[in-house]
Amino acid sequence: MKHLALATALAAFAAASQAAPVTYVIDSTHTYPAFTYNHLGFSNQTHRFNKTTGTIVLDRAAKTGSADVTIDAKSVDAGSAIFNEHIQAADFFDTANHPTLSFKGTKFTFNDDTPATMSGEITIKGVTRPITFSIADFNCGTHPMRKVETCGANATAKIKRSEFNMGKNAPLVSDDVTLTLSVEAFKKQ
Repeated sequence: MKHLALATALAAFAAASQAAPVTYVIDSTHTYPAFTYNHLGFSNQTHRFNKTTGTIVLDRAAKTGSADVTIDAKSVDAGSAIFNEHIQAADFFDTANHPTLSFKGTKFTFNDDTPATMSGEITIKGVTRPITFSIADFNCGTHPMRKVETCGANATAKIKRSEFNMGKNAPLVSDDVTLTLSVEAFKKQ
């Protein structure tokens, strides 16, 4: 009887350690990509996008994952309607021809059981380049109101905006831009 109980326990442990990938759907009401740059040497400016969709797939046991994130470029929020129009124009995001930005994450690295980086490709203004985000504040648990498994994190990376045909006014307005993706995602039901 002890051997049967031990075998059952080992089988359950083996199954748990080989858990299948879990898909999480981005919560667009709590996910805000942002970008920060230096303005004329006076201050760092941060603007965000208000509409983001996508999925994140994690297999924490296998230490793998992927991400498929789409950002509505027309939802850029610079705090001023006039400036929103300015950065949606052809010299910057050119939202008339490129209404979305996207990130396809294909490789995660882990520190123990926690994702540390996420690499893939980012597409801005029709230009696709490799990128690696550093992941901080990763946490999963049961959402207290929705009662569903939720994961969240803050991911950051740096790009040069001139590499995406958005170099107007550089270097007065810095070419270096820090991207931040503050994300929450619910386990797909």
